[in-house]
Parts: sequence; C-alpha cells; structure tokens
Amino acid sequence: MTLEGRVALVTGGGRGIGKAIALGLAADGADVAINYRKDQESGEQTAKKIEALGRRAGAYQASVDDVDADQAMVDAVLADFGHVDILVNNAGIASRGQSVAKTDPDELARVVATHAFGAHHLCRMLVPQMRERERGDIVMISSVATRALAGGGAPYNMAKAALEALAMTLANEEKNKGIRVNIVAPGLVDTEMGRRLVKGAMGVGDIRTLDNGMPLGRVCAPEDVADVVRFLVSDACSYVTGQRIYVDGGAGF
Repeated sequence: MTLEGRVALVTGGGRGIGKAIALGLAADGADVAINYRKDQESGEQTAKKIEALGRRAGAYQASVDDVDADQAMVDAVLADFGHVDILVNNAGIASRGQSVAKTDPDELARVVATHAFGAHHLCRMLVPQMRERERGDIVMISSVATRALAGGGAPYNMAKAALEALAMTLANEEKNKGIRVNIVAPGLVDTEMGRRLVKGAMGVGDIRTLDNGMPLGRVCAPEDVADVVRFLVSDACSYVTGQRIYVDGGAGF
C-alpha cells in the first residue's frame, strides 16, 4: 500500500488516533504534516518519529475552528511540501455530557466549530489544489455517536453528524474530479480522551479492565483506526467514496 510521493495533512496528529494515523501513513511512504492545537511537544515528537522512518514531516500549530489560523497553516504546509493530496480531519474535542437543557451555548459553538467548521475550512482550502493531483483522499474521523445519538451529548453528536454531512456532500461534489471522501467512525478507543470518558462516565480508572466486555475481547487501539485510514487512501482502495466504516469491533450489530 505504497503512498510514495503523496503528502498528508493530519489534524490533531500529535496524539492519540491522529498520531497513529500520521505514523501509519508515513510507514506506507507518505510525507506528513501534523497539525496540533496546544501540545507543540507532542506534535514535534511525532514529526521526529516520522523523519526516523525516512519521510518528510513538520508540525504546524492551528486551532482548526479558527479560519485565519487554518489558512496560515495551509499556506505554510503548501510552501513546505508543495501539495497535499491526503487530508485527514481528525481533530476533535469532547462535550461535557450535559442535557440539552443544561448545555452552555459557548460549549455547543466550540464543539461544533472544532469538528465540523474546521473540517469545512480545510476542505475548502485544499480541495482546489487536490483536483490537480492524480488522486485525492479526504477522510473524516467521526464516531459511533452518530448512530446511537445518546442523551447527554448533543454538542458532540451534532458536531459529528455535521462532519458526516460534509463528507457525503463533498463526496458527491468531487467524485468526478478524482477525490475520494470517506468516513471512519470508531467506538471507544484507548486514548487520553477515551480514558477520561470512561473515568468520568463510568468511574473506570483503567480502561483495559473493559477488555473482556468488548466484542472482540479488547478496547479499540488507535492503530486499529489508523489501519482503516491507511487502507482507504491506498491503491488497494481506489474505487470507494462516500462510505462510512465503523471501527467498533461489531458492537453495533
């Protein structure tokens, strides 16, 4: 699944799922630009790991909900790498688990803007140059939350639903221009955010204690999500667009 000659931009690429995706794409031959919001150290450490694989890498700061910061980042990435033909919209934040009646309007705006508006900004900025490439791929990292729409998570549910609406709309717009747009929707993943989630919602101090209750005998790892992204952008998957793939061990069956 060689990605030789291709350049990826992974938002939220310094930690968790984004880090696993960035390293996986680099292992397949891509050069990778890593976006981070606050954790410069993690972004730069991930870039160094990619360079150790023999690929080009760089870490770029931007809060993806800030359109001006996005434009500055895109300009810098294009200046450094020449093009971007893989965009992974992974950056995200959690909501606080309040009912609709108790949700702070600022929280709603912040969560939706981070997941959905940020992805829209970056797609708008990068799609025109992506059309000039032999192939373009955009992958949205969503969540099984859009299937369950559980109570106490309206900002997050709304944000991911909007992200998926963007993906399907863009897939229809760009399918005749060589750009594939797909969705990867994980369940619970062993990341910092996942560990905070189970501690806050379930009082579980060690996420690994949930392994035996999972459909395939373990909590999803970031690399499980990354492997699906790697497949979607590879030559082995050249005729797929507008699809959603769940990475939940079959929990939704």
